Amino acid sequence: MVAASEPVKGPRPFGGGKPPTRKGLLAAPVRWPRPSVLDQSLSSIPGIGAAFEEKAREAGVETVFDLLWRVPRAYGDAPERALLGELEPGVTATVLVEVLSSRRIRVRRRGLTVVEAKISDSSGERKAVWFNQPWMENQLNPGRNYVLEGRLEKKGFVVSAHEPTDAGPDEAPVTDGPVRWQTGTDKGPPGLKDGGLRGRHPGSGELKPSRWRNWAWKACRLAGDLPEPLPAELLMRRRMPGTTAAIREAHFPRSEETSQAAMARLAYEELFLHQVVLKRGRIEVRENGPPSSALANGVRESRTWLDGLPFSLTTDQENAVATIAANLAQEVPMRRLLMGEVGSGKTVVALDAMLRAAASGSQSALMAPTEVLADQHAATVGRLLGGTGISFALLTGSTPKPARQKILGGLARGEIDLLVGTHALLEEPVQFHGLGLCVIDEEHRFGVRQRTSLDSKAPDGRSAHILHMTATPIPRTLSLTAYGDLDITELRMLPSGRKPIRTEVVPEPARARAFEHLRKEVKAGRQAFVVCPLIEKSAALEARAAADEAERLREGELSEFEVGLIHGQMNPQQKELAMRAFEDGRIDVLVSTTVIEVGIDVPNATVMIVEGAERFGLSQLHQLRGRVGRGAHGGTCFLITAGSGPAAARRLVALAEESDGFRLAEIDLEMRGEGEITGTRQSGLPGFRVARLPQDQEILEDARADLDRLIASHGGLHAREFGPMLDLAGRRFGPEGIRR
Repeated sequence: MVAASEPVKGPRPFGGGKPPTRKGLLAAPVRWPRPSVLDQSLSSIPGIGAAFEEKAREAGVETVFDLLWRVPRAYGDAPERALLGELEPGVTATVLVEVLSSRRIRVRRRGLTVVEAKISDSSGERKAVWFNQPWMENQLNPGRNYVLEGRLEKKGFVVSAHEPTDAGPDEAPVTDGPVRWQTGTDKGPPGLKDGGLRGRHPGSGELKPSRWRNWAWKACRLAGDLPEPLPAELLMRRRMPGTTAAIREAHFPRSEETSQAAMARLAYEELFLHQVVLKRGRIEVRENGPPSSALANGVRESRTWLDGLPFSLTTDQENAVATIAANLAQEVPMRRLLMGEVGSGKTVVALDAMLRAAASGSQSALMAPTEVLADQHAATVGRLLGGTGISFALLTGSTPKPARQKILGGLARGEIDLLVGTHALLEEPVQFHGLGLCVIDEEHRFGVRQRTSLDSKAPDGRSAHILHMTATPIPRTLSLTAYGDLDITELRMLPSGRKPIRTEVVPEPARARAFEHLRKEVKAGRQAFVVCPLIEKSAALEARAAADEAERLREGELSEFEVGLIHGQMNPQQKELAMRAFEDGRIDVLVSTTVIEVGIDVPNATVMIVEGAERFGLSQLHQLRGRVGRGAHGGTCFLITAGSGPAAARRLVALAEESDGFRLAEIDLEMRGEGEITGTRQSGLPGFRVARLPQDQEILEDARADLDRLIASHGGLHAREFGPMLDLAGRRFGPEGIRR
């Protein structure tokens, strides 16, 4: 944590320098402009018409607020001032010159418009060139002085930016320290003649960086003093600049130190306000929402059941069972994420919770994203809860109508304790007699509304306890943002006796070696998977690729074995038959798409070959290889690659070298960023404008701790001084920031 006397800190990608401080950065007394100013469209800014407004909208900028927060991602010093006679080819520089004459030339063969100007300074004369800017012919006045930025090339000094000036071409540039943002004019921001540090505003499509820079300047002037969302006590303790000063410094910095301080402050604000939304949602659900039924019974039944299992729980599982049991015994709704390594035993923990719910007179629902996974869960329930007296049923989209009607009737009368199913559980006819616990497996595959609608089936005036489960380990950085309103339990330990899975990257020319190992294992009585690559985002194409591969293997390398096929385009009965045949050992090798990524548990499977492995993500590959080596014989995963770029190669090497799914999740985050990690967008992770994860994890940790401290010192979020903070947090991230 940062002490009160220390400057704000945090890993920023803007270079080194001394630790930033607030000196000279705090905003003037706030005048609290109407929020409507920030909500105004870009057309309220002079010079932005309908055409430009549409182009900006394509870049994700629709309001003045959006424009203010579209800050530079990098900074650099303005090019050095030089004389025309000193220019070096290819080196960007600025020159202070007099325009002697100008003309426009049209290059018909290439369809270009070229404006040429003869320019001079004390060192001599040169030709300046503007490409595809015909209007420049009327803006260049002979005898007037200009500051030009560009590079010397064969055709002359090619200009990238220009600006008129009253200084003569023989005058030395006048700079007196860093440039203040106020040195701009009503027409534009600090210009080329001011020198100093400059923000590199990102361009987009037809909108050049210089235009975005000019618009940002006008937006700063239009907005004036911005609402300050952070409490004064927090600003002073963290020694941070106010939001107005931070926005202006981010766009038009005076120094590297102040730009770092400004960007750190804006990143902190984003992360802090998102934590506010998550915390408020957590409080509303747990303290102000409908209470849950206390599921306090089942202690004896649970102990008897656990002692009778054919295996012992890991320490992580024991702790998870105890924690969840304590949650269920309360009338405060449980909102917990059970996050487990592949094969760590999440289902057993969930089954114990559902056993306790049944013993307490309540029903449970276990919802899975696919029918294959739902079928697997139903089989596990039958195998592990058999003899306990728990009645359960399986409901999916393919359940026959007569069976469906029987299930719905038994569910409504309370004759079914546990309902396993897919999205079919969310349909209106599905009515529970007394739903007390919802378990949502692979929860990131469901939308926010789908996750919450299951809870709505609880008795009137009550909320169900909800246990989310995921087999995709999530880095702490993401868990604090995408899952910040949930309590999190991790299962890192694997069952005793589980052997590590050997992973090997195999170039396409050496693929015969992988299949030779597969044949050897199958001849020894084991089984194997062959996973087909993601060719395109089309389930039909993937299915065809898998079918073609299965046929090729039957006639080629695996002609002596029984080869099966499963993919997402098969109907539920076909998939169930294929999986059952594989589980029973009647299929030696199962060719599949990623439909087997989660939930498939066949202990006799010891080999997996992934074709086109470079096409898969790191977390997905880790999930896939977790389907083998689940028995006493260990497992081997071969990643066949036909060649890949540097990023894909790093993923495959990381997978081969690392078996810890939590560590792989961190590596995946470092490689691809928070927006691309499997499931995070579906999980409600916002798109931060300034904050970068995982680089800003320290800032995130500080923001979270600061919010907890504020809530503790003020007795909650209802304090009057939190009004602006709560208002702006809701406007920034809205209800979609709350998972519930």
